[in-house]
Amino acid sequence: MEAGDTVGAENCFRKAIQISPDFAEACTNLGLILDRRGDKEGAEIYFRRSIELNPTYSETHINLGVLLANLKRFHEAELAYTQAIALRPGSPVGWSNLGGLYACMKRDLEAEQCCRKAMSLDESYATARFNLSYILLRQGKFEEGWRCLEARNWSSTLAAYLSCPRWQGESLASKSILIGYEAGHGDMIQFCRYATVLKSQGAASITIICHPPLKTLFMSLNSVDAVISFEEQISPSGWDFWTPLLSIPYYCKTHIDSIPTDIPYLKAPSNRISKWEKYLPKNGLRVGLVWKGSPQFENDADRSLPSLGTLETLWAVEGINFISLQKGSGENEAIQPPGGLPLINLGPLLGDFADTAAVVTNLDLVICVDTATAHLAGALGKPCWVLLPEYKTDWRWLTSRTDSPWYPGTMRLFRQTTAGDWATIVAELLVALKQMVLLDKH
Repeated sequence: MEAGDTVGAENCFRKAIQISPDFAEACTNLGLILDRRGDKEGAEIYFRRSIELNPTYSETHINLGVLLANLKRFHEAELAYTQAIALRPGSPVGWSNLGGLYACMKRDLEAEQCCRKAMSLDESYATARFNLSYILLRQGKFEEGWRCLEARNWSSTLAAYLSCPRWQGESLASKSILIGYEAGHGDMIQFCRYATVLKSQGAASITIICHPPLKTLFMSLNSVDAVISFEEQISPSGWDFWTPLLSIPYYCKTHIDSIPTDIPYLKAPSNRISKWEKYLPKNGLRVGLVWKGSPQFENDADRSLPSLGTLETLWAVEGINFISLQKGSGENEAIQPPGGLPLINLGPLLGDFADTAAVVTNLDLVICVDTATAHLAGALGKPCWVLLPEYKTDWRWLTSRTDSPWYPGTMRLFRQTTAGDWATIVAELLVALKQMVLLDKH
C-alpha cells in the first residue's frame, strides 16, 4: 500500500482477512484501498467491520469519518470524528478533521475552535494550521490566515532543487528574486499581480515560473523580467532569493483593505486580439461562457454545472451572442448546444491563455463557474459574473459578498444558497442579462 501497489495491497489484505476474519487492522487497510479506488460502499463495509472487531481503534473512526464527509453524510461523519476524539483526546488528528468538517458545514466558530485545539495539542501538526488558514481567509482575517497558509508544503520539490535562500520578507533593494509556481492556473493568474508589489519594494529583477499555457500571457506582466515554463530547464541558482507565489501576500502584509488592485495587470498580445476579433459578431453583446472546470479539482462536482443545458434559458434574452470558451471537460457540449441554440464555439481553437485573454478582451461579459477564466477576466478588467457553489466555496470569494475585493468594479458573484441549486442562480442571471441589454440600448 505504501509503495502505491493498490492491486497487490488489496490482494494481501483480502488474504489476511481470509486467514483471520477477525483481523481488524486488515479490514481497516482494505477499507482504505477500496476508498482510494472509488469503491465507497465497499470501503464503508470494511471500516464498520473493523470497528465491530475493535471499537477502540481511533484511526478507523477517523477513516470512516473522512469517507462519510466526502459523501456529505455530515452528521454521521461528525459522530465518527467525535468517537475518535473520545478514544484519543490528546491526538490532534481527530480535532483537525472535525474542524475541517465544520468548515464544510459553514460552522466556522466551531471549526476554528477545533483547529486551534489540534494546534494546542501539537503545534507542528501542519494540517490543522492549514485548515485554519482557509477558515480565516474566507472571513477576511488575512493577517493570521496568510501566516497559517504557510503550513502548506506544495513547493517542497522546488525548495529542494534551488540553492538560493527562500525569501522571508528581507529587503529586496537591488536584489533578484524567483517566484515559484504553485497550485492551479487560476491561483497563478490571481497572485501574479504581486510581482508589481515586489518591484515597488526595490527588486532589481523578477523571474516567474508558471504553467506552460500561461507563459505567453505572463510575458505581459510589466514588473516581470523573465518568464519560465516549469517544463523548461530551470537553473538551481542565479537569484538572491526565491519565494512560492502564495507566500508573497503574507510577507507583504496584505489585509482585506490593502489588496493590490492595479487592474488590468495582464493583457493579451495585440496581434491575437485582432485575430480573434474576426471570429466574433459585429452586432449585439458578446458574452463568453465557461460551465465546467477541471474534473481533477477536489470540489469539481459541486463547482461545475451539470451541463451546458443548465444555462439554456439564458438564450431567451435577445441581443446576446454567446461564445463558448470551454476547454477540456464539457468542451464537446458546445458542438451541439441544447435545442440547437446558437453558440459560437471557440473553445477547441484556443491554444493557450493568451488566446483566451485575446477573446475575452473582445467580449462584453464573461459568465463562468469558479475556474481560471474568472481570474483571467478579472485580471484583464473585463466584467465577469461568477457562479459559486454553496458547498466548499473557495476562500478567495469570502462569505456572503456579491463582489470581490480582488477584482473591484468588474466582478459579480452569484452564490448558491442551497447545495446543487443552479436553477435559482440561472434565474438571477436571466434578470441581470435583461438589465444589461436594456442599459446597452440606452
